[in-house]
Amino acid sequence: MAARKILLGVCGGIAAYKAPEVVRRLRERGADVQVVMTRSAGEFVTATALQAVSGYPVRSSLWDTDAEAAMGHIELARWADAIVIAPATADILARLAHGAASDLLTTLCLAARAPLVLAPAMNHVMWLSEAVQANCKTLAERGVRILGPDTGDMACGETGPGRMVEPDAIAEAMTGDALPSASASAAPSTKAPAMPRVMNGMTVMITAGPTREAIDPVRYITNRSSGKMGYALAAAARDAGARVILLSGPVSITPPDGVSVVRVESAEQLFAATHKHLDGVDIFIGAAAVSDYRPQKTAEQKIKKSSAEMNLGLVRSPDTLASVAKLENGPFTVGFAAETDRVRDYARGKLLNKKLDMIVANKVGSDCGFDCDDNSVDVYWQDGEKSFPKAAKSDLARDLVRLIADRYDAALHTDTLTELPTLGGRD
Repeated sequence: MAARKILLGVCGGIAAYKAPEVVRRLRERGADVQVVMTRSAGEFVTATALQAVSGYPVRSSLWDTDAEAAMGHIELARWADAIVIAPATADILARLAHGAASDLLTTLCLAARAPLVLAPAMNHVMWLSEAVQANCKTLAERGVRILGPDTGDMACGETGPGRMVEPDAIAEAMTGDALPSASASAAPSTKAPAMPRVMNGMTVMITAGPTREAIDPVRYITNRSSGKMGYALAAAARDAGARVILLSGPVSITPPDGVSVVRVESAEQLFAATHKHLDGVDIFIGAAAVSDYRPQKTAEQKIKKSSAEMNLGLVRSPDTLASVAKLENGPFTVGFAAETDRVRDYARGKLLNKKLDMIVANKVGSDCGFDCDDNSVDVYWQDGEKSFPKAAKSDLARDLVRLIADRYDAALHTDTLTELPTLGGRD
C-alpha cells in the first residue's frame, strides 16, 4: 500500500518546537511528510530542522516565485492525502473559520479536498474564550477534526486546558484507519443525526477508566475497566455542546477530539486532579472504576519471592465521587455502580449514602460490562428511574447525556423555585 501523504502545517506558538518530533513520528508510521510553516513559526523552529527530518524542502511563502510559477499551493493541496496543523494557534483557527487566504498555509487549506486536522495549542484562557470556542465549533461543523488540547502545565507557568496533544497522539490520529480519505471527505455524509445541543454552555467533568494502586515499582492493584463508557460519554457531552474535561485512568483508547484530557494513575491522583480542575464545573460524571483500597505501603524496590505466603495490608482510597457530592454549591453529581448482584439495591444505597443526584447502574461479570462495546444500564434518582436496553456504548452515552441534561435542568428549576421570595399571603 502506498504511503499516506501528510502535509504538516506549523504555526507560531511555543509548541512548534515539537514539530520535528511530529514529523519523525509520522514517518515512523510509514507516512510521507511535507511541511509548510507560517512566517511566525520560524521564530520557534527552523526550516532546516524540519527539512532534515522530512526529507523535503520546507515551504513558507505564497510569494515563492519559483514554486508559485507552477501554482505550488495547488500542487501541495492536491498532493496531500490529509493536512494536519500542529500547533494550531488561535490566529489560524480564526482565519480558517472565516475562510481567509492570507498566506500559503490558509490558501492551500482552502484549495484542498483532503481532510483537515487541527491540534490547538495556546494559553488556557485563550482556549476557553468565547471567540476561540466559536471558531472551533464552526470548523468542527464543517468536518474539521480537532485533536485535544490536553490539560497541564504550560510554558507561561499557568495550568489548564491548552497544551498541544503529544506527537505520538497526532501521528496515531493521522495514520490510523479512523481518518477519512480525501475522496471520502468529499462524499455525502452518512453520519448519525446531530446530537441535540442540550449541554450548550455547560462545563462537564467526566472520570473514566481504572486506577492503579502501586504495590512496588512493577506491580499494582487494578480492575477490568476499559474506559470505553466514560470516553463515549465525553464524546456525547462534547457533541451536546459542553466543554468537557476528561480525567482518565490508564487505558488503551484514543480520547475524543475536542476534549481536554487530564491523565491520572492512582485514586489519590484522581482525587487531587478532580478538585484542582473542579472550579466552574456544572455536571460531574464519575464513570471511573476507582480502586476502593490501596496498599498501606508501597515498596521502593521490587518485592522478591521469598516465602510461600505474603500479607498485603490495604487501606481505603479517597472517595472522589462522595467528596464532590458533599460540596456546598457543588456540581450536579452523577455516579456509576458496577455490580455483580443485587444491582438495584446496591445502586440505590450508593445514591442515598453518597447524596448523589443520579446514579447509573449496570451488572458486570465475565460476559458483560467490562471490555465490551455495548452495555445495558438502569438509572436512578431521588424520585425516579429509567432503564436503557442493551446498545452500543456510543449510542447509550448519547441517551444518558440527554437524560442527565434533563435531570440537571429539572434540579436547577427546583432550586430556583425554592429561592423565590414569597409574593403574598394566602386568600
